[in-house]
Amino acid sequence: MTSLPPPSKKKLGLVIDLDTCVGCHACAVGCKEWNAGGIAGPLTDSDPYGKEPSGVWFNRVHSYELEATSACGGAHPTPAQPAQTLHFPRSCLHCETPACVTVCPTGASYKRGEDGIVLVDEDKCIGCGLCAWACPYGAREMSPVEGVMKKCTLCVDRIYNENLPEAEREPACVQVCPTRARHFGDLGDPESAVSKLVAERGGVALMPELGYQPVNRYLPPRARRDGSEDVVVEAPTQASPSWLTRILRR
Repeated sequence: MTSLPPPSKKKLGLVIDLDTCVGCHACAVGCKEWNAGGIAGPLTDSDPYGKEPSGVWFNRVHSYELEATSACGGAHPTPAQPAQTLHFPRSCLHCETPACVTVCPTGASYKRGEDGIVLVDEDKCIGCGLCAWACPYGAREMSPVEGVMKKCTLCVDRIYNENLPEAEREPACVQVCPTRARHFGDLGDPESAVSKLVAERGGVALMPELGYQPVNRYLPPRARRDGSEDVVVEAPTQASPSWLTRILRR
């Protein structure tokens, strides 16, 4: 099985703001467009214009309806969380101790020691699917055409590309997001812009109890107003991320 490199100081990853994500799927489409011609390309599709199209996508956006909850009962219960639609982008979290890497029998799945990015060497991949079974976040997809596993590369062929202007050296999904709900940077540096954003907004890791230490963080929705009486209600907090874990496990 594949071993992991020593923990790196640099931990490149994404911070996704669930408060400003509108579910437009621009991130998914931008990702698909860039990576179809990049180091992970082609991202093959089956019957793309037919009745049952399917294909490989590194980034997907799911939408969920959160029911209103009350903090206390009585004749006039205090709202704890208003009903709302939550858009949840999902992709590889580039974990510190990724199970997808340690179960790989050929070394095709590996974690870079210099920046923490998890990648797949398609020349070594035998399409056994062990990494997809081991990943609890559903972040890997098999290409039925090529018979190899595909996953988010964090646009490694873009973020280090010196032929691009410095402002464009970030993942395609970050570049195209119209509401700036996606942020990219070094989450291993407490002084980086993304680390400060996580600290300020109480960013959460997905299912930390599993022990894989995902690098990516999600910023919870901000407090909302009740609507009827302009009462400000609390938003989910870092201390209780069960609401996010609940929708992820659906």
